[in-house]
Amino acid sequence: QLQLVESGGGLVQPGGSLRLSCAASGFTLDYYAIGWFRQAPGKEREGVSCISSSDGSTYYADSVKGRFTISRDNAKNTVYLQMNSLKPEDTAVYYCAADEFWAGPRSAVVVQDMCVVGGFGSWGQGTQVTVSS
Repeated sequence: QLQLVESGGGLVQPGGSLRLSCAASGFTLDYYAIGWFRQAPGKEREGVSCISSSDGSTYYADSVKGRFTISRDNAKNTVYLQMNSLKPEDTAVYYCAADEFWAGPRSAVVVQDMCVVGGFGSWGQGTQVTVSS
């Protein structure tokens, strides 16, 4: 059974850092495209960062570019989202997602186009990130 479990969320002051983890079970993450999404109250879920494979392109939303970094540890079957210089507007529930159908060494344009809710078939339960003083 395919399962994704996020952890690492919490309360942090503006300017602080958090590292979110997404542990996969029941499948091998290396063969899947991976995405991090977030949903703030009253807003739609949006793509934060996506990567198509270990050797594929990476996409970051403009709002997080230069501050967030997506990475994966295939040995641990885990994906991470390092979040630095956090802002109050980063407050949201963060979800990781996986999809096998478009995984592979995709171009940057493809990864950007697929970094949407409809581009992923498997989702974690989410972890809350609150940025506040």
